[in-house]
Amino acid sequence: MAEAKLSATALPAHATAHPMANPGYGKLAAPDQLPRTNHDFAHLPNREASIASYIDRLPNGADISVKTLAKQLPYGQCALRTALNNLHREGHLRRGREQVSASDGGARWITRSWWSRTARDDGWWAAFTRGEVPKEPAEPPDTPDIPDTPDRPRQTRSRAHILLAALSRTAPVLTLSHTECMELAPLLAEWFTRGVTDEAVIQTLTAGLPTPVHHPAALLRNRLTNKLPPVREPREAPPPPRRLLECAECGVPGRPEALPGGFCRACRGDRAPGHEGPPLPDVRSHAAGIRTALLERRRERPPV
Repeated sequence: MAEAKLSATALPAHATAHPMANPGYGKLAAPDQLPRTNHDFAHLPNREASIASYIDRLPNGADISVKTLAKQLPYGQCALRTALNNLHREGHLRRGREQVSASDGGARWITRSWWSRTARDDGWWAAFTRGEVPKEPAEPPDTPDIPDTPDRPRQTRSRAHILLAALSRTAPVLTLSHTECMELAPLLAEWFTRGVTDEAVIQTLTAGLPTPVHHPAALLRNRLTNKLPPVREPREAPPPPRRLLECAECGVPGRPEALPGGFCRACRGDRAPGHEGPPLPDVRSHAAGIRTALLERRRERPPV
């Protein structure tokens, strides 16, 4: 695992707690990432995997510049710069600029370093710069209790089902059977569609319980039905953020389509369109040759 690889390597003696960048700068986690697992960076080489695992566990605002990382990790600046470029290519890292509101009511551009534990392709990053990040698919509805067979894996439980089954940890008197969780899950799912958090649901369902609780399922059904919050009025959508990506190598800003893998055409070593033939002549040498020919013709002209 990447964590094991990094911990197995001795950190420099001068390594300290990772410093934070200036307010508004540093690492900024991208939205809609998958939950952290032990295999998030298994597709990367050892060095890149260990660096990615370290960056992933840093808080937002941490300084992830090459110089700062070199003081905290057992790699030199050249190795770190190469590794970060590889993380750009794999879709975990992008650098760019974002326009934010200033205290005087205006706007200013600041540098961003967006990090994504989940590898993203160029299309996702292009949508991200436009504020059009695709949302995660809706959770699947509860399915009937079907016995597991070799060709039929266990059905994934919904968020509502998981919360109801875990209520007994907070209030042991609210222990439910699997069938009761299946029956009550659609009622709780409606709460989630109205924007209620898990913590608020647990507080509502477990507060002021009678003693004793004769029928937990009936009590929860009553509370889920009678205490259902009202539908919230939709808020006016904020304007999409203004973002620009930068080349990971030279820092030139550009449209996402012009920076595949996070690199501009020049840093990728690609030729510009329309120049597939032999290399163009040196303009300065060509101009010098023209000036020399004009001077020679002027000397050959007879005096008047």
